[in-house]
Amino acid sequence: MRIKVSMIKTPPYLQKGDTIGLVSPAGYTSMEKVLACINTLKDWGYLVKLGVTVGSNSDNYFSGTDKERLDDFQQMIDDDEVKAVLCARGGYGTSRIIDEINFKKFKENPKWIIGYSDITVLHSHLYSNYYISSIHAPMAGAFNEEARPANLNPDDSITAPVVPGFKNEYVLSLKNVLEGKKIKYQVPVHEFNKKGEAIGELIGGNLTLLTHLTGTDSDIKTKGRILFIEDVGEYLYNIDRMVMQLKRSGKLSKLAGLIVGGFTEIKDTERPYGKNAYQIINDAVKEYSYPVCFGFPVSHEKENYALKIGVGYKLKVTKSKVILEE
Repeated sequence: MRIKVSMIKTPPYLQKGDTIGLVSPAGYTSMEKVLACINTLKDWGYLVKLGVTVGSNSDNYFSGTDKERLDDFQQMIDDDEVKAVLCARGGYGTSRIIDEINFKKFKENPKWIIGYSDITVLHSHLYSNYYISSIHAPMAGAFNEEARPANLNPDDSITAPVVPGFKNEYVLSLKNVLEGKKIKYQVPVHEFNKKGEAIGELIGGNLTLLTHLTGTDSDIKTKGRILFIEDVGEYLYNIDRMVMQLKRSGKLSKLAGLIVGGFTEIKDTERPYGKNAYQIINDAVKEYSYPVCFGFPVSHEKENYALKIGVGYKLKVTKSKVILEE
């Protein structure tokens, strides 16, 4: 399926000496966990401005009160010196403040918002309301991790190519995107893949959050788009329930293509559900004619390539390879 790709508004790419703001709009993260991120960003040639929610004195799950997290994020997106905002952690909490964020200045002078997991709320909100691109990518904790062969599904080992000389190719993919390099990823095939070619704007993120956003001002439109999904720590029956929610609400029937990423740390009930995550998704979409890719390296694990939300991509799924490129 092919559609005409509109011109989404993309923030300016970064230059050496630009400032990246680091904030925690949702769950708490310690200062120790962001030090490697700060040092790496500086090594890349950027300046770093820390928000007050990073390594805060919060004594509960969140990185601060709703107001503290809102004010911190608002200050970063309004700060003319800050050219990109990297979220230190996801977790939960962005949906508690999203409706209070003032994007008036941001939509006139957008900057890259970076993150995944709970940050899916921001990605979807920016795309749906302001047609502004953002980056689904590793957050601060990933800068501490060494790359290893991907194992995105308990039943299927999917190995992505390793870049020699760099400890984490997935973190490096964020650097490439920030510098304006065009995205082209090639990954191995999976037995559930459905062959075909699709062109469309890329949308998606965490399955739980995408389902959570249904019916809100941050809800996504999927018709003619390439959708990607991933998740972590869910029960199999709940994955089925969320996929059914997307299907019943019409979000799966008219896609240009579907990319299924990692479903990790998945749990089962005492009485087995009877299918794994990929089987659940495959059964839900097998009636549709668009191409489907399983095992793409986008996940809550180390295997998490940077992807630009809303940008036009081509997804090509063949018998021997899968290519996703701008």
